[in-house]
Amino acid sequence: MKMQILVAAIACTVSVTSFASEQSPPVTRAQVASELEALHRAGYSPQDWVHYPENIQAAERHVRAQRVDAQEKSDH
Repeated sequence: MKMQILVAAIACTVSVTSFASEQSPPVTRAQVASELEALHRAGYSPQDWVHYPENIQAAERHVRAQRVDAQEKSDH
């Protein structure tokens, strides 16, 4: 019984470790500030809690579309 618990614990540790290694690298404060600024320019206001999450989702779509447009322009 103790061996089964030990094997289960090791299996859980290995799976958690492999999951943690698949995550993306942490973002910097500058990256977070830049993203928040872009969301504000796209019309997002954290004070508009009545329309949350629709308001931030719309701002994220707008920012994503702007980045795609900028990428397409730089590719041509």
